[in-house]
Amino acid sequence: MRVRGRASRFGVAIMAALVLAGCTNAPPPPLVTTEIARTAPTKAANLNEAVVGVDSVAGGYNPHKLADQSTITTALADVLLPSVFRPGPDGTPTLDQTLMVAADVSKAEPYTVTYRLRAEAAWSDSAPIAAEDFVYLWEQLREEPGVIDSAGYRLISNISAREAGRVVEVTFAKPYPGWRSLFSDLLPAHLLKDIPGGWASVLRDNFPVTGGPFSIKTLDRDRGEVVLERNDRYWAAPVPLDRIILRRGDTSGITSALRTGHNQLALTAADADDLGSFQSLGPLVSTATVPRPTVATVLLRPVGTAMTDQRLRSAVLAMIDRAALTRVGTEGGAGATLPADAQVLAPSARGYAPTLPAGALAKPDQARADTLLTEAGYAKKDGSWALGETPLNLVIAAPEGRETYIKLARELQRQLSVGGVQSHLVTPSADDLYTRLLAPRGAATVATADEADLVVVPEPSAGDPATMLASRFGCAAAQAGQQAKATNPIGYCDQAAQPTIDQALTGEIGFRSASELLEPTFWSRAIAVPLYQEADTLVVRQDMSGVSVGPAWAGPFAGATQWRRAGG
Repeated sequence: MRVRGRASRFGVAIMAALVLAGCTNAPPPPLVTTEIARTAPTKAANLNEAVVGVDSVAGGYNPHKLADQSTITTALADVLLPSVFRPGPDGTPTLDQTLMVAADVSKAEPYTVTYRLRAEAAWSDSAPIAAEDFVYLWEQLREEPGVIDSAGYRLISNISAREAGRVVEVTFAKPYPGWRSLFSDLLPAHLLKDIPGGWASVLRDNFPVTGGPFSIKTLDRDRGEVVLERNDRYWAAPVPLDRIILRRGDTSGITSALRTGHNQLALTAADADDLGSFQSLGPLVSTATVPRPTVATVLLRPVGTAMTDQRLRSAVLAMIDRAALTRVGTEGGAGATLPADAQVLAPSARGYAPTLPAGALAKPDQARADTLLTEAGYAKKDGSWALGETPLNLVIAAPEGRETYIKLARELQRQLSVGGVQSHLVTPSADDLYTRLLAPRGAATVATADEADLVVVPEPSAGDPATMLASRFGCAAAQAGQQAKATNPIGYCDQAAQPTIDQALTGEIGFRSASELLEPTFWSRAIAVPLYQEADTLVVRQDMSGVSVGPAWAGPFAGATQWRRAGG
């Protein structure tokens, strides 16, 4: 009965609830639950990892191509590729004893250098670093257009090997005191010699293997990130850091990341405003200028119908406002403190001295430009210069994607317009610019449809000075019955200057003597206007140690094997 009574009372309660529900529109009370608190664990900082803020991680990454010159290319080459010699503190080549046992001139006639590699030196796929890598680099850099400092490689007549490729004998056609500048940033011949697309595809998107203290885990250009990890197959002492991450960012993002400790370093082409942002971090960071191995330069190419006339080139030179171009290119950044007043050596180079004639290029001289153009047969019509009925219309080229150089080219275009010279701007890809438009050719007298009259580009400025001289202004040896041709992007070949260039390259005269003889000629020929040496700003948090601007031409990543984080 007790059970039935309880059931009866339960039924009555149910009926009452149903009746009450039918008399109201209110919804039933919600089911109340108590949420279990969830605590997301805070990710601890990885003290064996350093994040570097950079402007860009875009490639290609071949350090031997003019088209691929960039801060990121230099940085990756420093930590991923083996070199026989590396720049010492003042830029003087110093034997890299992690790769080499010795490298010496072993014979004077014929001039021979013998290289002995360490037996344990190997690429990250375990293939030995050996003679075939020397041969591959020689074959590419002596023949391919658009490469850096090819003059030294063209002097090599033969390469032979002993002891399973660990001893390499390089024979030169002539003495070559600058031989220590060769065979830096060796490339893995066993993977690249038969690569589809050939030399043009080498390191275009990534590194197939590495031969340095780090290897690449990921290289994501879309995300703007490169992750480097310690190379476990590196034969020398392991580096302190497990990982270095290069991460693209703008100034605001990089500054914020430095402040919070998400970034430990930054290496950027900072302008005046950017420098102010970094300085706002106060004693949390230190800053330093890192000169790049490049000089922003305007090339006035003596090719085609118009530009072969030196009077026209000199007139164009007289219209150029060099100071205004430098302001546009540097925007008050570190490069503004490095004006380039010599044709070969950069301001940060050992032995640099200005060679620009006193008073030259101090300001535009329109009266001189008008006189020269008139002497060359041009006349002004409706405010623009023309030769007969043909308007003077020059082609200005700058590499696609290089915003600084495109801005420089537009400013140059504006300056010429003020002087009455029409022009149009083309922005081919850097590869196309260097390998096609600026490829060495004979002394042209007829312009092609896409001829570049003026080119605004970074000129390489690292390495052996005599080799740079020959690579930038030299000619190929003339064949019987043929005219000598230029072997440089300017398209310049002066047979009167060539003997001095050759003597400097082979050591018959010193570079300084050659420079004193030739630089006045180069300035007077109106073929190149160096503007300023490019430079980055290095920003380092105080909890990082071992980080410096690095040796001349190499940069901070040359010392990445010494980087440490406090507590790591």
